[in-house]
Amino acid sequence: MDATQPQSPQDTRPTTGQEEADRAAIEGIVGTFFAAFTSGPDGAARLDALRALFLPGAVIVKTCGGEPTVYDVDGFITPRQALLTGGTLTGFSEWALPGRTDVFGDIAQHFCAYAKAGELDGVAFTGRGMKTLQFARTGDGWRISAAAWDDEREGLVVADDATGR
Repeated sequence: MDATQPQSPQDTRPTTGQEEADRAAIEGIVGTFFAAFTSGPDGAARLDALRALFLPGAVIVKTCGGEPTVYDVDGFITPRQALLTGGTLTGFSEWALPGRTDVFGDIAQHFCAYAKAGELDGVAFTGRGMKTLQFARTGDGWRISAAAWDDEREGLVVADDATGR
């Protein structure tokens, strides 16, 4: 490859110790993000931990086949807390499937497939989709600056190798 040509985002060059530390920190936040969406005991504490990982002005966007719904942090967490702790949604959890984390300086993104399962009003359901989380490094470490997701539906299915790696 010519040294003047840009490197691909999927470049496989060796990473530095700082890049590995950044990836580990971001993947820890991703784990906390998904763990927050679990019904049952300690749900409020998990969602409070999630709230602390967002920048104050973060934007969260749900697409899922309709017009996008845009939330601020509290507008996103508050109804989910009610749903996860109210008793109508039981046995629910969401978990990350394989994904990728890209870091450049003080910005990063994590793009991954995810799955979910539970019972809503006694009816079992499962689902999958894709989520993207954007990050900015702050004086207190990495924080989520934005998140967006879309779910599978007729004509839209998560590919086996959804992240392109």
